[in-house]
Amino acid sequence: MSIMILVGAEVFGVAIAAGWAIAGLFELGDYVGYALMVLFSLFALYILVNLWRRCVAVEPLTGRA
Repeated sequence: MSIMILVGAEVFGVAIAAGWAIAGLFELGDYVGYALMVLFSLFALYILVNLWRRCVAVEPLTGRA
């Protein structure tokens, strides 16, 4: 579970920063910047869902120690 929090924070941080940076670099405006942030965040969500599936396949969450 801790790897999901760590990777999730990093992936979403990179997604939002990349959208902001690309929009600023090419002077695309605020709305395009927000659209890029949303697009990259959806891609980050896709990455996290795949990571979640792989993590649970290796070590199932059962609640038993």
